[in-house]
Amino acid sequence: MKAFGPWVAMWLVAAVFEQVSNPAIASEPLDLQLVLAVDASRSVDEREYRLQLDGIAQAFRDPEVIEAIGDGPRGKIAVSLLVWAESRRPKARTPWRTISSAADAHAFADLTRGFGRPVGGGTGIGKVMFTAVRMLETSGLESTRRVIDVSGDGRETTFREWSVPPDQARHAAIDRNITINGLAITAEDRELAGYYETQVIAGPGAFVMTAASIEDFARVMRVKLLREIRGDLIIGAVDKATN
Repeated sequence: MKAFGPWVAMWLVAAVFEQVSNPAIASEPLDLQLVLAVDASRSVDEREYRLQLDGIAQAFRDPEVIEAIGDGPRGKIAVSLLVWAESRRPKARTPWRTISSAADAHAFADLTRGFGRPVGGGTGIGKVMFTAVRMLETSGLESTRRVIDVSGDGRETTFREWSVPPDQARHAAIDRNITINGLAITAEDRELAGYYETQVIAGPGAFVMTAASIEDFARVMRVKLLREIRGDLIIGAVDKATN
């Protein structure tokens, strides 16, 4: 029997992953579907990992963020946390959560803050981008916009076995009208924002923001989340703004 090509194999693996971990959810249309992809690679120690999750939790408890969700045309979004590291290892994620009230936002904040760290290893940015695209394609949800928010402190690890290069994952997102934004933590790599601009972000209104240190993550995440929820696309097709 003829072997599957590499791209067919990738799609099959991703499809099986989604069937197991993400049953389709039927609902009314949403303003936004958002995947928050958080770096748990070996360059991120336990304290830094926790600061990332705490930063996301703080953002979803913020009154301005909650107000922004309610101010959308439909007044609700769906969000999932996706924790990533080594390209060859499975990702860990929460179920899709619909947020249309302060109670919903606080519940997602609690879920995020208590999330474990079941992954580790190298930095597989391309693979997590590809996984997030598949999550959005198979979510069973309908929304005006679909966004992947990738945060991390490093560049793609050199491939050891098959993986998905970031550029191929970017094109998969562009072909499906999915936006990929970046939050580059530049404490160890001052040029990381440039890498995110050329290798990570993609799609309508894509942009990069930077956190100079992991301690600054919460503040930047709040600003970034507000911008993603509001869908401010007037700056341009690709806004490479850094914070």
